[in-house]
Amino acid sequence: MTSFRKTALVGGILYLVTFAGSIASALLVGPALNDPAYILGAGADQQIGLAGILELVNVFGLIGCGIAFFSVVRKVHEGLAIGYLATRLFEGAIITISVVSLLSIMTLHQQVAAGADGEALVPVAAALVAIRNWAIVIGSNMAPFNALMLGTALYRARLVPRWMPALGLVGAPILISFVIGMILGVAQVGTPFHVVAVLPFFVWELALGLWLTFKGFNENSPIGLAERARRGTAGTSGPTQAALAAEAGAA
Repeated sequence: MTSFRKTALVGGILYLVTFAGSIASALLVGPALNDPAYILGAGADQQIGLAGILELVNVFGLIGCGIAFFSVVRKVHEGLAIGYLATRLFEGAIITISVVSLLSIMTLHQQVAAGADGEALVPVAAALVAIRNWAIVIGSNMAPFNALMLGTALYRARLVPRWMPALGLVGAPILISFVIGMILGVAQVGTPFHVVAVLPFFVWELALGLWLTFKGFNENSPIGLAERARRGTAGTSGPTQAALAAEAGAA
């Protein structure tokens, strides 16, 4: 397996890891978010703690994607590569705030169980829930911004079928507009606008993760041909090396 294929495989798996971590966390976190009096009741601290761990898995996965694809995107445009990595790091940092808020709610529940004044701490827990929710909205929705940069690079370089990055490039502005609408209070989760905003972007990221995991980057793209020529320079000589170099230059 070449380094070119390894990069695609690692990046694809990490994309799928972000799906697994974020979706599993969202399924587990309900008790702390939906019950205003969570810290006063029996609680489900182990479940909430597991949700926090899974969200951190998502964080490490998305940062790993930024690192894995940096070298490839840089071959297309250095500014796109830096922007993609920076937005991935920012996304991970904001989502980490949501994890800290979630674990803080769990700590408040434990303090109440140990004898603290629960009624006085209920507003604090509510504030932490609000911080967690907004951190998820802002953090996870940095993904459209890094998709604009990664999608542009993949589209230009023909590293994957062009319909795939095109879907991300079309879906990203729609999702960004929905998030702005949420912040301004004119868009709500669960509305038709929400479905239209999320669906194209969801398909783009899932399709990209699956494609890179099982198919990899296009070996006949200009970058792929240049990579073959580089390998030929390192391991072959003569007509084969010259042919690969000429093919890469023609592309």
